[in-house]
Amino acid sequence: MDASSWYLVASAAGALSTVNAFRPLSRRGPFAVMSYAAGWPTSELPLHVLVLQVVLSAAVLPLGVLDEPAGLVGLALSLASWVGLVLLHVRARQAEAVYEAALVEALGADYPQRVVHPRPSAAGRRAGVAQMLRVRARHVHETDLSYGDAGKANLLDIWRPKDLKPGDRAPVLIQIPGGAWVMGKKTGQAYPLLSHLVEQGWVCVCINYRLAPKHLWPAHVIDVKKAIAWVKANIEEYGGDPSFIALSGGSAGGHLTALAALTWDNPAYQPGFEDADTRVQAALPFYGVYDWSDEVDTGGKIFLPHLQRTVMKVKWADDPKPFAMASPLRQVRADAPPFLVSVGTNDTMVSPRQSRYFVPKLRAVSEQPVAFAELRDAQHTFDIFSSPRAQAAAHAAGRFLGVVYGEHRARLRQ
Repeated sequence: MDASSWYLVASAAGALSTVNAFRPLSRRGPFAVMSYAAGWPTSELPLHVLVLQVVLSAAVLPLGVLDEPAGLVGLALSLASWVGLVLLHVRARQAEAVYEAALVEALGADYPQRVVHPRPSAAGRRAGVAQMLRVRARHVHETDLSYGDAGKANLLDIWRPKDLKPGDRAPVLIQIPGGAWVMGKKTGQAYPLLSHLVEQGWVCVCINYRLAPKHLWPAHVIDVKKAIAWVKANIEEYGGDPSFIALSGGSAGGHLTALAALTWDNPAYQPGFEDADTRVQAALPFYGVYDWSDEVDTGGKIFLPHLQRTVMKVKWADDPKPFAMASPLRQVRADAPPFLVSVGTNDTMVSPRQSRYFVPKLRAVSEQPVAFAELRDAQHTFDIFSSPRAQAAAHAAGRFLGVVYGEHRARLRQ
């Protein structure tokens, strides 16, 4: 092909990626994965993608591509894509308003006056994309600590302010990685949230856990419970407060966040350490899976083959009980901790219906606030890049946790 034809193909691919970021081209099967792979960076970093497309056009236009009809069509597609990318950026910035409305609904209009952090002066600081590459080196001061007997699968890292001392008793967040219960590790996820909380004086603990198919369910949630128990027993040594622990995680990590928060007194998930206290004070699941059996049409059927074949090695039709036990949707309870649930409307990996059904079920019984933010155009894993949407999520999570932590401290003073 000549230069004009190549430019047309490249422009069409860029425009298709932009269209896919607005409206995913597929939500089912392997094409859903492709839709996610193309839509995730485009929807979260549209201005970066715009620069790349402009640079490409600037590089090939001197080659005379506009002398041919194909080149003119390619330029028209590129111009349309650039307009769409700017609009994606504008709409991504609306996430702040979505989160604010969710927090006001759950916590009340006066909630900003009730936010408490050890270091509130850092609340307005925002890290850029380049800075995200360095935050782990800046904030992680203890690595590869063992919390269980499963080797590398039971290691954790501690993020904290460098000057935090034993006995300072800062609030703690445990970050649970996602990865479809078969992959994922304690690095590379939720850096905007972790860095934001550390800058406000928090201690954050990032964990590994055992993964399928080598380790079948419920090894995953058992390890999360082990990590909670370890933190409660040891975090004072690193300046943390064992009386205030929150959980967060995305995708499979969101599932484990919700499940662990709702099953703190279930001995089946604490074999050998049944007496350990694994209750937590808040849960912040992102784009989580809340129903493994999909009896209520929450979009979970796409997970069943994977769960049956790889994670559980049990068929739901033969034994539905473990699937129900593993579904946070079926574990809702009155004494659940406060929840902040986040999901994107364009998530092609986990249907937003999972969150839309879980939240009202939890609200119907919980005595604590349940905040829900559904973010327009957001794909799966929208909180990994330091994008406007990820920063909005991190700051909203910080405000939500600040209110819960403030109320916790007030109860201790009574």
